[in-house]
Amino acid sequence: QVQLVESGGGLVQAGGSLRLSCAASGRTISSYTMAWFRQAPGKERGFVATISWSGGTTSYADSVKGRFTISRDNAKKMVYLQMNSLKPEDTAVYYCAAGLNGVSRSSYDYELWGQGTQVTVSS
Repeated sequence: QVQLVESGGGLVQAGGSLRLSCAASGRTISSYTMAWFRQAPGKERGFVATISWSGGTTSYADSVKGRFTISRDNAKKMVYLQMNSLKPEDTAVYYCAAGLNGVSRSSYDYELWGQGTQVTVSS
């Protein structure tokens, strides 16, 4: 079984950057599609970015395209989300997820979830 732990969240001013990390423990994640989702207060959890098992395919929500970059290091069992040009509307709890159904924007295709890390962007 794989367990996921996110880190790297915090408080940042608008226009700033943060790098989120997702550390996997247990078995290898090399066969999993990995993704980041986020949930703002009073809103449903929404898709942010996903990356295929090889790292060769990525997909982003329109709201973060060009600002966020997802990457992975299978040898280290790590997944990253580099967030640049942050906006107040990026404020949310960010979740790392793993799934075996291939690249997908649907949370239903991810079986494993971390506990989340808070990102707060001040204006």
